[in-house]
Amino acid sequence: MALSAIDRAILRILQNDGRITYSDLARQVGLSTSPCIERVRKLERQGYISRYSALLNPDKLDAGLVVFVMIRMDRTSKNNFDSFRRSANLLPEVQECYLTTGNFDYLIKARVRDIAEYRDLLEDTLLSIEGVQETTSIVAMEAVKESLTLNI
Repeated sequence: MALSAIDRAILRILQNDGRITYSDLARQVGLSTSPCIERVRKLERQGYISRYSALLNPDKLDAGLVVFVMIRMDRTSKNNFDSFRRSANLLPEVQECYLTTGNFDYLIKARVRDIAEYRDLLEDTLLSIEGVQETTSIVAMEAVKESLTLNI
């Protein structure tokens, strides 16, 4: 289904402020409150809005260090990949994990307190996952841009 201009405007506004009131949202998109609420509910039902959440400050919560880890598996088999996926999903430090093309099989984004905590994560956890052959780590020095918004 194609989204209308109003639906797109609702999504743009909500992805920047999920706590906006329906009346403020309605005013910004040029609708009265009831039709605006119905459109939001319809977008939720159709899966355009998957959830609402709070964006936390990682520095305040001792998770200020971002590390990207490229992981190569020892063999490319379904069992190996399934096992790695299960393990990665259990690690609270891992914010994102992608199956990739190229020289490495997975790319992980992890947030930890400091380099010592990352070393523990790497040595005690990531390298002990069955099938992990090699890792390459990149420590982020500065976040130039971090965004969760989609270009809609």
